[in-house]
Amino acid sequence: MNAQTPTGDDGEPRKRARGRPRKTANERDDGNRRQDLLRAAARLFRQQGFAATSTRDIATAAGMRSGSPFYHFENKEALLAAVMLEGMQRATGRQAGAMQAAAVAGRVLSARDCLRVLVRNHLEVLLGAESDFIPVMLYEWRSLSEVQRQAVNELRREYEAVWVPVLQALHDRGELQGDTSLARLMLFGALNWAVQWFEPGRKKSLDDLTEAALQLFLKEQG
Repeated sequence: MNAQTPTGDDGEPRKRARGRPRKTANERDDGNRRQDLLRAAARLFRQQGFAATSTRDIATAAGMRSGSPFYHFENKEALLAAVMLEGMQRATGRQAGAMQAAAVAGRVLSARDCLRVLVRNHLEVLLGAESDFIPVMLYEWRSLSEVQRQAVNELRREYEAVWVPVLQALHDRGELQGDTSLARLMLFGALNWAVQWFEPGRKKSLDDLTEAALQLFLKEQG
């Protein structure tokens, strides 16, 4: 038997656990604390602005000591970048889940149906529960370094890539006129601006906003 092979109390070789080793309680707690910091930072960056928010503010909002953020992030700028990356990762995951759920619903989706799902999900990302992350990216983009912007842009391109074939299919069917690249940019611009004026609880719902967006950008079906 190899001298380096671990054995149990009975002298028999222990089986190696497959996959990644289980996280310890401390590691799981660190992960939760990191998420608490990201949520607190996203909320404060959105409400107060990046420049007006201190790491002490964030730590207090997360229920931690003032120096705790520096255990997870090098500085406030790194925390801002992490908020944006987290936002794009969440948005991409939600989008994939929304498209999968629509496909599993049991009917073939038209390009118009696909755009409806994408628009509705994007509005949920912007305006739904825990929706501070993407608005922070819209407000504080210039506060990132060039390297940080590149990392966020990589995820943003992945997110928007799903929209490209849908818009192209609508263009091919004559339901979307003009250049599809410009249409995509203008569509995102219109949707993203909703974070400035939409008020939850008013008469218009996210479903109403979704239908309004489709009516604005697509020709009526004959």
